Amino acid sequence: MSYVIGVDLGTSAVKVLLVNQNGEVVKEASAEYPVMHEKSGYSEQHPEDWVKGTFQALQAVTSHLKEGEKVEGISFAGQMHGLVMVDESGEVIRPAILWNDTRTTAECQEIVETVGQKRLLHLTKNPALEGFTLPKIIWVKKHEPQNWERLHQFMLPKDYVRYRMTGKMAMDLSDAAGTLLLDVEHGVWSKEMLDAFTIEETQCPQLLKSVDEAGEIMPEVARETGLQPDTKVFAGGADNACGAIGSGVLKEGMSMCSIGTSGVILSYENRGNLDFNGKVHYFNHGVPNAYYTMGVTLAAGDSLAWYKKNFGGELSFDELIKEAALTPPGAEGLLFTPYISGERTPHADAYIRGSFTGMDQRHTRGHFTRAVIEGVTFSLNESLTIFRENGKKIDRIVSIGGGAKSDFWLQLQADIFNAEVVKLNSEQGPGMGAAMLASVGSGWFGSLEQCSAVFLKEERTYKPQNNEYYKSLFSIYQQVYNQTKQLSRLLADIREREIE
Repeated sequence: MSYVIGVDLGTSAVKVLLVNQNGEVVKEASAEYPVMHEKSGYSEQHPEDWVKGTFQALQAVTSHLKEGEKVEGISFAGQMHGLVMVDESGEVIRPAILWNDTRTTAECQEIVETVGQKRLLHLTKNPALEGFTLPKIIWVKKHEPQNWERLHQFMLPKDYVRYRMTGKMAMDLSDAAGTLLLDVEHGVWSKEMLDAFTIEETQCPQLLKSVDEAGEIMPEVARETGLQPDTKVFAGGADNACGAIGSGVLKEGMSMCSIGTSGVILSYENRGNLDFNGKVHYFNHGVPNAYYTMGVTLAAGDSLAWYKKNFGGELSFDELIKEAALTPPGAEGLLFTPYISGERTPHADAYIRGSFTGMDQRHTRGHFTRAVIEGVTFSLNESLTIFRENGKKIDRIVSIGGGAKSDFWLQLQADIFNAEVVKLNSEQGPGMGAAMLASVGSGWFGSLEQCSAVFLKEERTYKPQNNEYYKSLFSIYQQVYNQTKQLSRLLADIREREIE
Protein backbone atom coordinates (compact mmCIF):
# COMPACT_ATOMS: atom_id res chain seq x y z
CA MET A 1 0.00 0.00 0.00
CA SER A 2 1.27 3.45 -0.92
CA TYR A 3 0.51 6.70 0.89
CA VAL A 4 1.11 10.41 0.72
CA ILE A 5 1.36 12.84 3.59
CA GLY A 6 -0.14 16.30 3.90
CA VAL A 7 1.34 18.64 6.50
CA ASP A 8 -0.81 21.58 7.64
CA LEU A 9 1.42 24.06 9.51
CA GLY A 10 -1.08 26.25 11.31
CA THR A 11 -0.72 29.14 13.74
CA SER A 12 -1.37 27.18 16.92
CA ALA A 13 -0.54 23.63 15.83
CA VAL A 14 0.73 21.43 13.02
CA LYS A 15 -1.45 18.60 11.73
CA VAL A 16 -0.14 15.69 9.67
CA LEU A 17 -2.36 13.43 7.56
CA LEU A 18 -1.46 10.00 6.21
CA VAL A 19 -3.65 9.47 3.12
CA ASN A 20 -4.10 6.38 0.97
CA GLN A 21 -4.79 6.18 -2.76
CA ASN A 22 -8.55 6.39 -2.20
CA GLY A 23 -8.19 9.71 -0.42
CA GLU A 24 -8.91 8.18 2.99
CA VAL A 25 -7.12 9.60 6.02
CA VAL A 26 -5.84 6.46 7.71
CA LYS A 27 -3.87 8.21 10.43
CA GLU A 28 -3.46 11.77 11.66
CA ALA A 29 -1.41 13.42 14.36
CA SER A 30 -0.87 16.93 15.60
CA ALA A 31 1.41 18.94 17.85
CA GLU A 32 0.77 22.33 19.41
CA TYR A 33 3.22 25.19 19.89
CA PRO A 34 2.97 28.62 21.52
CA VAL A 35 2.56 32.08 20.04
CA MET A 36 4.49 34.91 21.72
CA HIS A 37 2.87 38.31 22.24
CA GLU A 38 5.71 40.41 23.66
CA LYS A 39 3.81 43.67 23.14
CA SER A 40 0.33 44.69 22.01
CA GLY A 41 0.13 43.92 18.29
CA TYR A 42 3.21 41.66 18.30
CA SER A 43 2.84 38.01 17.29
CA GLU A 44 5.89 35.76 16.92
CA GLN A 45 6.92 32.10 16.99
CA HIS A 46 10.15 30.16 17.19
CA PRO A 47 10.61 28.28 13.88
CA GLU A 48 12.28 25.46 15.77
CA ASP A 49 8.93 24.78 17.46
CA TRP A 50 7.40 24.14 14.02
CA VAL A 51 10.17 21.70 13.15
CA LYS A 52 9.94 19.79 16.42
CA GLY A 53 6.16 19.61 16.21
CA THR A 54 6.18 18.49 12.58
CA PHE A 55 8.82 15.81 13.14
CA GLN A 56 6.93 14.55 16.20
CA ALA A 57 3.65 14.32 14.27
CA LEU A 58 5.37 12.66 11.29
CA GLN A 59 6.83 10.00 13.57
CA ALA A 60 3.38 9.38 15.01
CA VAL A 61 1.81 8.70 11.60
CA THR A 62 4.71 6.76 10.06
CA SER A 63 4.72 4.41 13.05
CA HIS A 64 1.32 3.31 11.72
CA LEU A 65 2.93 1.88 8.57
CA LYS A 66 3.24 -1.88 8.18
CA GLU A 67 6.02 -3.76 6.49
CA GLY A 68 6.00 -3.15 2.73
CA GLU A 69 3.95 0.04 3.02
CA LYS A 70 5.51 3.28 1.86
CA VAL A 71 5.02 7.04 1.81
CA GLU A 72 5.69 8.12 -1.76
CA GLY A 73 5.38 11.88 -1.35
CA ILE A 74 4.86 14.65 1.17
CA SER A 75 3.70 18.23 0.72
CA PHE A 76 2.84 21.20 2.87
CA ALA A 77 0.21 23.82 3.58
CA GLY A 78 1.34 26.70 5.73
CA GLN A 79 0.26 29.83 7.54
CA MET A 80 0.92 32.73 5.18
CA HIS A 81 3.06 35.89 5.29
CA GLY A 82 5.24 35.04 8.32
CA LEU A 83 8.82 36.31 8.02
CA VAL A 84 11.54 33.73 8.70
CA MET A 85 15.11 35.06 8.32
CA VAL A 86 18.13 32.77 8.02
CA ASP A 87 21.83 33.57 7.79
CA GLU A 88 24.42 32.12 5.44
CA SER A 89 24.71 28.95 7.52
CA GLY A 90 20.94 28.48 7.49
CA GLU A 91 20.50 29.46 11.13
CA VAL A 92 17.39 31.39 12.14
CA ILE A 93 18.30 35.01 12.93
CA ARG A 94 15.28 36.03 15.02
CA PRO A 95 11.82 34.67 15.89
CA ALA A 96 9.38 34.60 12.98
CA ILE A 97 7.00 37.57 12.73
CA LEU A 98 3.57 36.11 12.02
CA TRP A 99 0.69 36.98 9.70
CA ASN A 100 -1.41 38.41 12.55
CA ASP A 101 1.32 40.77 13.79
CA THR A 102 0.16 44.39 13.40
CA ARG A 103 3.24 46.42 14.36
CA THR A 104 3.96 47.59 10.79
CA THR A 105 1.38 50.31 10.12
CA ALA A 106 4.12 52.92 9.49
CA GLU A 107 5.92 50.55 7.12
CA CYS A 108 2.72 50.01 5.13
CA GLN A 109 2.41 53.78 4.72
CA GLU A 110 6.04 53.89 3.60
CA ILE A 111 5.35 51.27 0.91
CA VAL A 112 2.45 53.27 -0.51
CA GLU A 113 4.45 56.52 -0.41
CA THR A 114 7.45 54.90 -2.12
CA VAL A 115 5.69 52.92 -4.87
CA GLY A 116 2.30 54.60 -5.11
CA GLN A 117 -0.99 52.82 -4.48
CA LYS A 118 -1.88 52.42 -8.15
CA ARG A 119 1.52 50.99 -9.08
CA LEU A 120 1.53 48.69 -6.04
CA LEU A 121 -1.82 47.20 -7.03
CA HIS A 122 -0.68 46.82 -10.64
CA LEU A 123 2.48 44.91 -9.65
CA THR A 124 1.37 42.87 -6.63
CA LYS A 125 -2.46 42.93 -6.99
CA ASN A 126 -2.70 43.64 -3.25
CA PRO A 127 -2.62 46.67 -0.93
CA ALA A 128 0.05 47.20 1.72
CA LEU A 129 -1.32 45.60 4.89
CA GLU A 130 0.36 44.84 8.20
CA GLY A 131 -0.04 41.10 7.74
CA PHE A 132 2.07 40.87 4.58
CA THR A 133 5.76 40.01 4.52
CA LEU A 134 7.34 43.12 2.96
CA PRO A 135 6.24 45.47 5.78
CA LYS A 136 7.89 43.05 8.22
CA ILE A 137 11.11 43.10 6.20
CA ILE A 138 11.14 46.91 6.22
CA TRP A 139 10.45 46.92 9.98
CA VAL A 140 13.45 44.65 10.62
CA LYS A 141 15.68 46.77 8.37
CA LYS A 142 14.63 49.87 10.29
CA HIS A 143 14.52 48.60 13.88
CA GLU A 144 16.97 45.66 13.86
CA PRO A 145 19.68 46.59 11.32
CA GLN A 146 22.09 44.11 12.89
CA ASN A 147 19.68 41.28 12.09
CA TRP A 148 19.09 42.56 8.58
CA GLU A 149 22.83 42.59 7.89
CA ARG A 150 22.96 38.87 8.68
CA LEU A 151 20.14 37.96 6.24
CA HIS A 152 21.00 35.40 3.59
CA GLN A 153 17.43 34.50 2.57
CA PHE A 154 13.95 35.00 3.92
CA MET A 155 11.32 32.27 3.88
CA LEU A 156 7.75 31.69 4.92
CA PRO A 157 6.88 29.22 7.71
CA LYS A 158 6.18 26.02 5.79
CA ASP A 159 9.19 26.74 3.53
CA TYR A 160 11.45 26.73 6.55
CA VAL A 161 10.13 23.35 7.71
CA ARG A 162 10.60 21.97 4.20
CA TYR A 163 14.14 23.41 4.13
CA ARG A 164 14.93 21.61 7.38
CA MET A 165 13.75 18.36 5.79
CA THR A 166 15.51 18.69 2.42
CA GLY A 167 18.32 21.22 2.91
CA LYS A 168 16.96 23.24 -0.04
CA MET A 169 15.44 26.72 0.13
CA ALA A 170 12.46 27.50 -2.09
CA MET A 171 9.02 29.12 -2.05
CA ASP A 172 5.91 28.32 -4.07
CA LEU A 173 3.97 30.96 -5.99
CA SER A 174 0.84 30.84 -3.84
CA ASP A 175 2.81 31.77 -0.73
CA ALA A 176 5.10 34.20 -2.54
CA ALA A 177 1.99 36.09 -3.70
CA GLY A 178 1.45 37.16 -0.08
CA THR A 179 4.82 38.86 0.31
CA LEU A 180 4.11 42.05 -1.74
CA LEU A 181 7.30 41.26 -3.65
CA LEU A 182 5.84 39.00 -6.35
CA ASP A 183 4.61 40.06 -9.77
CA VAL A 184 1.44 38.02 -9.33
CA GLU A 185 0.31 38.10 -12.96
CA HIS A 186 3.66 36.85 -14.32
CA GLY A 187 4.76 34.66 -11.40
CA VAL A 188 8.23 36.17 -10.88
CA TRP A 189 9.87 38.30 -8.22
CA SER A 190 9.16 41.94 -9.04
CA LYS A 191 12.45 43.70 -9.76
CA GLU A 192 10.71 47.04 -9.34
CA MET A 193 9.50 46.17 -5.84
CA LEU A 194 12.85 44.69 -4.82
CA ASP A 195 14.77 47.73 -6.07
CA ALA A 196 12.37 50.14 -4.37
CA PHE A 197 13.24 48.68 -0.96
CA THR A 198 16.86 47.64 -1.60
CA ILE A 199 16.27 43.90 -1.40
CA GLU A 200 18.50 41.61 -3.45
CA GLU A 201 16.82 38.92 -5.50
CA THR A 202 19.38 36.49 -4.06
CA GLN A 203 17.72 37.09 -0.68
CA CYS A 204 14.48 35.70 -2.14
CA PRO A 205 14.06 31.91 -2.46
CA GLN A 206 13.78 30.06 -5.75
CA LEU A 207 10.17 30.09 -6.97
CA LEU A 208 8.31 26.82 -7.62
CA LYS A 209 4.80 25.75 -8.53
CA SER A 210 2.91 23.99 -5.75
CA VAL A 211 3.12 20.59 -7.50
CA ASP A 212 6.87 20.91 -8.22
CA GLU A 213 9.31 18.56 -6.52
CA ALA A 214 11.44 20.46 -4.00
CA GLY A 215 13.88 17.76 -2.91
CA GLU A 216 14.14 14.53 -0.95
CA ILE A 217 14.30 13.78 2.75
CA MET A 218 17.78 14.11 4.25
CA PRO A 219 19.04 10.89 5.91
CA GLU A 220 19.09 12.32 9.44
CA VAL A 221 15.53 13.58 9.01
CA ALA A 222 14.44 10.18 7.71
CA ARG A 223 15.75 8.58 10.90
CA GLU A 224 13.93 11.10 13.08
CA THR A 225 10.59 11.04 11.25
CA GLY A 226 10.30 7.44 10.05
CA LEU A 227 10.17 8.53 6.40
CA GLN A 228 12.30 6.91 3.73
CA PRO A 229 15.18 8.99 2.29
CA ASP A 230 13.75 8.64 -1.22
CA THR A 231 10.39 10.15 -0.21
CA LYS A 232 9.62 12.93 -2.68
CA VAL A 233 9.00 16.36 -1.18
CA PHE A 234 6.76 18.78 -3.06
CA ALA A 235 6.63 22.55 -2.74
CA GLY A 236 3.10 22.81 -1.33
CA GLY A 237 1.20 26.03 -0.91
CA ALA A 238 -0.27 28.74 1.24
CA ASP A 239 -2.85 27.42 3.69
CA ASN A 240 -5.71 29.10 1.89
CA ALA A 241 -4.62 27.86 -1.53
CA CYS A 242 -4.32 24.34 -0.13
CA GLY A 243 -7.63 24.73 1.68
CA ALA A 244 -9.22 25.56 -1.66
CA ILE A 245 -7.62 22.51 -3.27
CA GLY A 246 -8.75 20.31 -0.37
CA SER A 247 -12.27 21.67 -0.83
CA GLY A 248 -12.39 21.04 -4.57
CA VAL A 249 -12.29 24.74 -5.49
CA LEU A 250 -10.51 24.00 -8.74
CA LYS A 251 -12.46 25.78 -11.44
CA GLU A 252 -14.30 29.00 -12.23
CA GLY A 253 -17.48 29.57 -10.22
CA MET A 254 -16.40 27.67 -7.12
CA SER A 255 -15.90 29.32 -3.72
CA MET A 256 -14.86 28.35 -0.20
CA CYS A 257 -15.47 29.55 3.34
CA SER A 258 -12.76 28.58 5.80
CA ILE A 259 -13.11 29.37 9.49
CA GLY A 260 -9.97 28.72 11.47
CA THR A 261 -8.04 31.19 13.63
CA SER A 262 -8.76 33.64 10.84
CA GLY A 263 -11.66 33.38 8.42
CA VAL A 264 -11.49 33.33 4.65
CA ILE A 265 -13.87 33.69 1.75
CA LEU A 266 -12.09 32.51 -1.39
CA SER A 267 -13.17 32.27 -5.02
CA TYR A 268 -11.38 30.65 -7.97
CA GLU A 269 -10.12 32.80 -10.86
CA ASN A 270 -8.53 31.70 -14.13
CA ARG A 271 -7.25 35.15 -15.10
CA GLY A 272 -4.26 37.01 -13.67
CA ASN A 273 -5.18 40.49 -14.82
CA LEU A 274 -8.43 41.21 -12.95
CA ASP A 275 -8.65 44.39 -10.89
CA PHE A 276 -10.57 44.54 -7.60
CA ASN A 277 -8.89 47.85 -6.74
CA GLY A 278 -7.26 46.33 -3.67
CA LYS A 279 -10.57 45.66 -1.91
CA VAL A 280 -9.84 41.92 -1.65
CA HIS A 281 -6.67 39.86 -1.95
CA TYR A 282 -5.65 38.47 -5.31
CA PHE A 283 -3.16 35.59 -5.21
CA ASN A 284 -1.67 32.80 -7.29
CA HIS A 285 -3.48 29.50 -6.67
CA GLY A 286 -1.86 26.18 -5.89
CA VAL A 287 -3.52 25.01 -9.11
CA PRO A 288 -0.99 25.64 -11.91
CA ASN A 289 -1.63 28.84 -13.89
CA ALA A 290 -4.66 29.80 -11.80
CA TYR A 291 -5.49 32.48 -9.23
CA TYR A 292 -7.96 33.21 -6.47
CA THR A 293 -9.58 36.22 -4.87
CA MET A 294 -9.86 36.23 -1.11
CA GLY A 295 -11.31 38.27 1.72
CA VAL A 296 -10.04 37.78 5.28
CA THR A 297 -11.52 38.18 8.74
CA LEU A 298 -8.50 38.32 11.05
CA ALA A 299 -10.22 36.91 14.15
CA ALA A 300 -12.88 34.42 13.07
CA GLY A 301 -12.52 31.20 15.07
CA ASP A 302 -10.13 33.21 17.21
CA SER A 303 -13.05 35.40 18.33
CA LEU A 304 -14.97 32.34 19.49
CA ALA A 305 -11.84 30.92 21.17
CA TRP A 306 -11.25 34.25 22.96
CA TYR A 307 -14.88 34.33 24.06
CA LYS A 308 -14.83 30.73 25.33
CA LYS A 309 -11.57 31.22 27.22
CA ASN A 310 -12.81 34.29 29.06
CA PHE A 311 -16.55 33.72 29.40
CA GLY A 312 -17.32 30.09 28.62
CA GLY A 313 -16.43 28.63 31.99
CA GLU A 314 -16.05 24.85 31.83
CA LEU A 315 -18.31 24.46 28.79
CA SER A 316 -16.98 22.91 25.59
CA PHE A 317 -17.36 24.59 22.21
CA ASP A 318 -20.18 22.17 21.37
CA GLU A 319 -22.04 23.04 24.58
CA LEU A 320 -21.65 26.77 23.95
CA ILE A 321 -22.95 26.42 20.40
CA LYS A 322 -25.94 24.39 21.62
CA GLU A 323 -26.83 27.27 23.94
CA ALA A 324 -26.48 29.71 21.05
CA ALA A 325 -28.76 27.62 18.83
CA LEU A 326 -31.54 27.88 21.43
CA THR A 327 -31.59 31.69 21.22
CA PRO A 328 -33.52 33.53 18.48
CA PRO A 329 -31.84 34.69 15.23
CA GLY A 330 -30.11 38.02 15.74
CA ALA A 331 -29.53 37.19 19.43
CA GLU A 332 -32.51 39.43 20.25
CA GLY A 333 -30.80 42.63 19.17
CA LEU A 334 -27.21 41.87 20.21
CA LEU A 335 -24.45 42.44 17.63
CA PHE A 336 -20.76 41.55 17.81
CA THR A 337 -18.00 42.84 15.54
CA PRO A 338 -14.97 40.46 15.47
CA TYR A 339 -12.28 43.15 15.33
CA ILE A 340 -10.35 41.93 18.39
CA SER A 341 -7.10 41.79 16.35
CA GLY A 342 -7.88 44.67 13.99
CA GLU A 343 -9.39 43.80 10.64
CA ARG A 344 -8.35 42.95 7.08
CA THR A 345 -11.43 42.88 4.77
CA PRO A 346 -13.09 45.18 3.93
CA HIS A 347 -11.62 47.44 6.61
CA ALA A 348 -7.81 47.32 6.46
CA ASP A 349 -7.50 48.80 9.92
CA ALA A 350 -5.03 47.71 12.60
CA TYR A 351 -6.60 50.06 15.17
CA ILE A 352 -10.25 49.04 15.04
CA ARG A 353 -11.36 46.87 17.96
CA GLY A 354 -14.34 44.61 18.54
CA SER A 355 -17.58 45.47 20.23
CA PHE A 356 -20.87 44.12 21.54
CA THR A 357 -23.70 46.46 20.62
CA GLY A 358 -27.26 46.33 21.94
CA MET A 359 -26.74 44.63 25.33
CA ASP A 360 -29.60 44.62 27.80
CA GLN A 361 -30.72 42.66 30.86
CA ARG A 362 -32.47 39.87 28.97
CA HIS A 363 -29.26 38.73 27.26
CA THR A 364 -27.78 35.47 28.50
CA ARG A 365 -24.59 33.64 27.68
CA GLY A 366 -26.38 31.92 24.81
CA HIS A 367 -27.23 35.30 23.29
CA PHE A 368 -23.62 36.46 23.54
CA THR A 369 -22.32 33.22 21.99
CA ARG A 370 -24.80 33.50 19.14
CA ALA A 371 -23.82 37.14 18.61
CA VAL A 372 -20.15 36.15 18.32
CA ILE A 373 -20.90 33.43 15.75
CA GLU A 374 -23.24 35.68 13.77
CA GLY A 375 -20.73 38.56 13.89
CA VAL A 376 -17.94 36.39 12.49
CA THR A 377 -20.27 35.21 9.71
CA PHE A 378 -21.37 38.80 8.94
CA SER A 379 -17.71 39.79 8.62
CA LEU A 380 -17.11 37.00 6.11
CA ASN A 381 -20.23 38.07 4.24
CA GLU A 382 -18.64 41.47 3.67
CA SER A 383 -16.08 39.77 1.41
CA LEU A 384 -18.82 37.93 -0.48
CA THR A 385 -20.59 41.26 -0.97
CA ILE A 386 -17.47 42.73 -2.61
CA PHE A 387 -17.18 39.74 -4.95
CA ARG A 388 -20.82 40.03 -5.96
CA GLU A 389 -20.62 43.79 -6.44
CA ASN A 390 -17.78 43.13 -8.90
CA GLY A 391 -19.89 40.79 -11.00
CA LYS A 392 -19.01 37.38 -9.54
CA LYS A 393 -21.88 34.92 -9.23
CA ILE A 394 -21.58 33.01 -5.98
CA ASP A 395 -24.40 30.64 -5.12
CA ARG A 396 -22.49 27.55 -3.89
CA ILE A 397 -19.80 27.57 -1.21
CA VAL A 398 -17.80 24.72 0.31
CA SER A 399 -17.34 25.30 4.05
CA ILE A 400 -14.31 23.99 5.93
CA GLY A 401 -12.66 24.54 9.30
CA GLY A 402 -14.31 25.09 12.66
CA GLY A 403 -17.40 26.60 11.04
CA ALA A 404 -18.06 23.31 9.23
CA LYS A 405 -18.20 21.22 12.42
CA SER A 406 -21.63 22.48 13.49
CA ASP A 407 -24.94 22.04 11.68
CA PHE A 408 -26.10 25.24 13.36
CA TRP A 409 -23.19 27.28 12.03
CA LEU A 410 -23.41 25.73 8.56
CA GLN A 411 -27.10 26.66 8.31
CA LEU A 412 -26.26 30.14 9.59
CA GLN A 413 -23.68 30.51 6.81
CA ALA A 414 -26.28 29.52 4.21
CA ASP A 415 -28.75 32.06 5.65
CA ILE A 416 -26.31 34.97 5.89
CA PHE A 417 -24.42 34.21 2.65
CA ASN A 418 -27.66 33.57 0.74
CA ALA A 419 -26.02 30.60 -0.96
CA GLU A 420 -25.99 26.82 -0.79
CA VAL A 421 -23.31 25.75 1.69
CA VAL A 422 -21.67 22.36 1.14
CA LYS A 423 -20.16 20.16 3.84
CA LEU A 424 -17.67 17.51 2.74
CA ASN A 425 -17.77 14.02 4.27
CA SER A 426 -14.14 14.26 5.38
CA GLU A 427 -13.23 17.88 5.96
CA GLN A 428 -9.47 18.22 6.31
CA GLY A 429 -8.98 21.50 4.46
CA PRO A 430 -5.36 22.58 3.91
CA GLY A 431 -3.90 19.27 5.04
CA MET A 432 -5.94 17.39 2.44
CA GLY A 433 -4.97 19.97 -0.18
CA ALA A 434 -1.31 19.34 0.62
CA ALA A 435 -1.88 15.57 0.36
CA MET A 436 -3.57 16.07 -3.01
CA LEU A 437 -0.56 18.05 -4.26
CA ALA A 438 1.69 15.20 -3.14
CA SER A 439 -0.52 12.63 -4.88
CA VAL A 440 -0.45 14.50 -8.20
CA GLY A 441 3.28 15.12 -7.85
CA SER A 442 3.79 11.42 -7.16
CA GLY A 443 1.98 10.55 -10.41
CA TRP A 444 -1.18 9.04 -8.90
CA PHE A 445 -3.31 11.44 -10.95
CA GLY A 446 -2.79 13.58 -14.03
CA SER A 447 -4.40 16.66 -12.47
CA LEU A 448 -5.84 18.02 -9.24
CA GLU A 449 -9.36 17.77 -10.72
CA GLN A 450 -8.85 14.03 -11.34
CA CYS A 451 -7.59 13.69 -7.78
CA SER A 452 -10.57 15.66 -6.42
CA ALA A 453 -13.03 13.28 -8.08
CA VAL A 454 -11.54 10.41 -6.04
CA PHE A 455 -10.50 12.13 -2.80
CA LEU A 456 -13.45 14.46 -2.08
CA LYS A 457 -17.10 13.58 -1.43
CA GLU A 458 -19.99 15.86 -0.47
CA GLU A 459 -21.95 14.91 2.65
CA ARG A 460 -24.69 17.51 2.93
CA THR A 461 -25.93 20.78 1.43
CA TYR A 462 -27.52 23.58 3.46
CA LYS A 463 -29.93 25.93 1.70
CA PRO A 464 -30.86 29.48 2.78
CA GLN A 465 -33.94 29.57 5.02
CA ASN A 466 -33.85 32.94 6.77
CA ASN A 467 -31.94 35.25 4.43
CA GLU A 468 -34.32 38.20 4.41
CA TYR A 469 -34.08 38.65 8.17
CA TYR A 470 -30.29 38.39 8.15
CA LYS A 471 -30.09 40.74 5.18
CA SER A 472 -31.71 43.45 7.31
CA LEU A 473 -29.46 42.71 10.30
CA PHE A 474 -26.36 42.69 8.09
CA SER A 475 -27.12 46.24 6.92
CA ILE A 476 -27.03 47.33 10.58
CA TYR A 477 -23.82 45.36 11.22
CA GLN A 478 -22.13 47.19 8.35
CA GLN A 479 -22.70 50.52 10.11
CA VAL A 480 -20.87 49.57 13.32
CA TYR A 481 -17.37 49.99 11.88
CA ASN A 482 -17.85 53.64 10.93
CA GLN A 483 -19.58 54.33 14.24
CA THR A 484 -16.70 52.91 16.32
CA LYS A 485 -13.47 53.44 14.37
CA GLN A 486 -12.75 56.86 15.86
CA LEU A 487 -13.43 55.57 19.36
CA SER A 488 -10.97 52.70 18.74
CA ARG A 489 -8.26 55.15 17.70
CA LEU A 490 -8.82 57.33 20.75
CA LEU A 491 -8.62 54.27 23.02
CA ALA A 492 -5.43 53.16 21.22
CA ASP A 493 -3.87 56.57 21.94
CA ILE A 494 -4.69 56.17 25.63
CA ARG A 495 -3.19 52.67 25.71
CA GLU A 496 0.01 53.91 24.09
CA ARG A 497 0.32 56.76 26.59
CA GLU A 498 -0.11 54.28 29.45
CA ILE A 499 2.68 52.10 28.05
CA GLU A 500 5.02 55.10 27.80
